[in-house]
Amino acid sequence: MASPGAPPVIDVYGALAHPIRREIVAVLAGGDKGVRELAAPLPVSRPAVSQHLAVLRSVGLVTVGRVGRESRYRLRREPLDDVRRWLGQLDDFWAQRLTRLREHLDANP
Repeated sequence: MASPGAPPVIDVYGALAHPIRREIVAVLAGGDKGVRELAAPLPVSRPAVSQHLAVLRSVGLVTVGRVGRESRYRLRREPLDDVRRWLGQLDDFWAQRLTRLREHLDANP
């Protein structure tokens, strides 16, 4: 679901870059949902939600299964592990810098 001239979404980071997709992921964190349930609180149409879900599926963030006649979407945690590790590295970076700053300030009152 790329705009003309926009780079294709090829990974979890690209998929999470869009606020609608982040909202869909947040909602799916609460459990499986159908497109109608996902679209209800969002400011976009059901077809647009379906397009966003296709992007999330293409990078492995969601899977889809059938329950009767309805397609139900489920969040997959594994692709988010990479994001969590990356954010952990950033946390470590800042924690080290703040520790060094505190040590410097303590040594130089």
